[in-house]
Amino acid sequence: MRSFLFSVVIFCSIASGAIAQDRAADVRTAFDRSQHLRRGINASEWFAQSSDYSASRTDRYTDAADIALMAKLGFDHVRLSIDAAPLEPSMGGSVAKSDDFLMRLDHAVDTMLGDGLSVLIDLHPSESFKQELRNGDDSVVRLVMLWRNLASHYSSRDPDRVFFEIMNEPEMSDPYRWAGIQERVAAAIREAAPKHTIIATGGMWSDVWNLLALEPLADGNVIYNFHFYEPHEFTHQGAGWGEPWWIYTHSIPYPAIEGSMQELLKEVPAGVNRYQLENYWLNHWDAGHIRALIDEAAEWARENHVPLTCNEFGAFREHTDAESRTNWIRDVRTALEADGIGWAMWDYRGGFGVVHKQDGQAAQVDDAVVKALGLEKQ
Repeated sequence: MRSFLFSVVIFCSIASGAIAQDRAADVRTAFDRSQHLRRGINASEWFAQSSDYSASRTDRYTDAADIALMAKLGFDHVRLSIDAAPLEPSMGGSVAKSDDFLMRLDHAVDTMLGDGLSVLIDLHPSESFKQELRNGDDSVVRLVMLWRNLASHYSSRDPDRVFFEIMNEPEMSDPYRWAGIQERVAAAIREAAPKHTIIATGGMWSDVWNLLALEPLADGNVIYNFHFYEPHEFTHQGAGWGEPWWIYTHSIPYPAIEGSMQELLKEVPAGVNRYQLENYWLNHWDAGHIRALIDEAAEWARENHVPLTCNEFGAFREHTDAESRTNWIRDVRTALEADGIGWAMWDYRGGFGVVHKQDGQAAQVDDAVVKALGLEKQ
């Protein structure tokens, strides 16, 4: 009996050591592949964030010339947002003749790969999809099945250059529920695509503090992600979503210059909102403030020995002073690079865009933003 128990102990020790070695190898793979995600751009409002996914729209919104321009500007990867709603019917088996969504998606992915860009496949569902995940377990089964099918579909693409992001901004206030869901989805992806790297994130809006509350997954072949829009009073000025009072604000400068405070506070009608906005100036937002917050994310990654990316950051341009916007973009990009963190700007042609474009027309590049990103046309 003693001999048997001793053998069991030895076997378990060897198995445990082998698992540790395998995970270490997977972590090294994730670190190596993170080098393909150094300077990226989000392809938003194309296959996600729209009520119209018809070919007539998607073929106009972002085309092969846009993808070629992304590569020419010096981006090395594209974060491709995909809504779950039009994707699910295509993932249920063979694609119906009337439903070519998946074929158009494949064409986009393969065009990007052909232009030398890596592709981050980002499941970017609607608020209603996320609400179902928060409230019921049937929706979790649905998500797991969707990702098993999606990962299987793209498992034949180059695992060094195609990445699977579990979900954009889960909006889940219970971090334990999100951790369980994310672990389960990651396992399904790994079964379907053993060689590919997964992108994981914290709950709610994928902010820095959501990342800091996250326990890394058991799977080692994972890159972790956060988003950065701080301070929202600046980056979302004039926006018609989020805090209702943002829509009243315009021309808030960055860095925060207190001489402009009293006049710009008058833009906001309610006293409680003026109080919130006043803190933008009193908190002295500048490059040092931004660097300190991003350093926190970098320290979390170092402590957990995992690679990290920031695949959303940007400033709404419609009501923002152009020089202030490029100042903020430069300071965030510089802070990320100082900490060795890859990034993807939000976004290519939307309200936070690096280009101006009307459907069916050639994109006009914002050269000041390209310079703020430290890029040069190739």
